Amino acid sequence: MGPQHPSTHGVLRLVLKLAGERVVECVPVMGYLHRGLEKIFEWRTYHQGIRYADQADYVSNMLNEHAYAGAMEAIGDIDVPRRAEFIRVIVDEMSRCASHLVWLGTYGLDLGATTPVLWCFRDREEILDMLEELCGSRMNFNYYRPGGVLYDFPPGWVSKLSRFLDRYEKNIENDYVTILDQNEIFLDRTVGVGTIPSDLAKAYGLTGPMLRGSGVDWDLRRDRPYSIYPELTSLKPVIYAEGDAYARYRVRLGEMRLAIALIRECLDKLPGGAVRARLGHVWKCPKGEAYYTVEGAKGEVGIYMISDGRSPNPFRAKMRGPSFVNLQILPWLLKGRLVADAVAILGSIDIVLGDVDR
Repeated sequence: MGPQHPSTHGVLRLVLKLAGERVVECVPVMGYLHRGLEKIFEWRTYHQGIRYADQADYVSNMLNEHAYAGAMEAIGDIDVPRRAEFIRVIVDEMSRCASHLVWLGTYGLDLGATTPVLWCFRDREEILDMLEELCGSRMNFNYYRPGGVLYDFPPGWVSKLSRFLDRYEKNIENDYVTILDQNEIFLDRTVGVGTIPSDLAKAYGLTGPMLRGSGVDWDLRRDRPYSIYPELTSLKPVIYAEGDAYARYRVRLGEMRLAIALIRECLDKLPGGAVRARLGHVWKCPKGEAYYTVEGAKGEVGIYMISDGRSPNPFRAKMRGPSFVNLQILPWLLKGRLVADAVAILGSIDIVLGDVDR
């Protein structure tokens, strides 16, 4: 299957060994989209690297930028202005919603439904329009900076976001839940399909909705706290214990609701002040190393960075891509399943190949 197959979620090849309609063995073949991002980080200055972090998970870019900026701030001991931290959480959660909307719409296509992708992209377009108004781009945002963000909110942007959240909240319940939650075909293709026990999910190092969909209560926003997430009372991780594809769908749907609550709380508490610490145009990071993680849309996004204290570029940089780590359980999941289940199981993992082939 693949990489030309439209339902392999990018340029991923699955070599399947079959006995009739049942999968005996699955070997994922990667590398068709290899970018060498980690070496590119080492060839660019610290500021320039942020723009390349966008290209790993290009449907939830802001979260990658947060991890990259956080690693620089951890080494350089940079204090981020309080307003900038609130802005970061707002755009992070918007990016999480944009990612889950892409997943939900394309997963509907995987299972034979065309309407969800039209509705999901309708809402995602509004998110991208607002992010474009904020930073000038719809994809490679290049918005984070060590010590904050590039721009403050434009005039009228906050009220536009508030109005969108009201519409988006209704759309989740009136559109997505209505068409999928009790849809007979959707339930047949997802309930009891691709079940991952909690102990196996932990053994494989799964994170994000994959882990919480198997009943493991672990969320980096709470359990390895960063930014102003510890102050947000609405942060309650979404957990479902069933471990199947349907549970992972419910986790992501719940996380969209949670994101709305977190954004609203941030807007209510949004302080004034600066949005970026004052650093030099050519900034050299002090000598040191750090591993900084954020709760990405697909799981733990981590940047490990080493600074030699002399160069304006990182000496070494390594990115933990959640899609790559989560994908490793796929051969176990597909073994003994029908070929028809392969796409439903792969789609439930929610991978992006830029994150796999960093």
